[in-house]
Amino acid sequence: MSATDLTAQTLTLTDLIAYQEGSVVSRTLIDKKVGTLTLFAFGTGQGLSEHTAPYDATIQVLDGEAEVIIEGTSYAVKAGQMIIMPANRPHSVRANQQFKMLLIMIRA
Repeated sequence: MSATDLTAQTLTLTDLIAYQEGSVVSRTLIDKKVGTLTLFAFGTGQGLSEHTAPYDATIQVLDGEAEVIIEGTSYAVKAGQMIIMPANRPHSVRANQQFKMLLIMIRA
């Protein structure tokens, strides 16, 4: 199903991406000049290494739980919660158990 096939319908985000043991799986839902929506599914112990982004990035946790580290401070996030990672500050994500999230990046 392409991103354009997702418009004008009710979606269950957790059903749009599947876990793959030992991997991080991603699926871009929207990729526009002004921003992106990307689903991620992390296997237990998987993560995204420390990096920075030029724009604020928001994680909406859909399933499971993870550790988000922003400038050395650790935050536990779980299903139903969100966290905003400020622009130009180092951050990383690690799945303490299987974990699905929606990454929202707004560039404008």
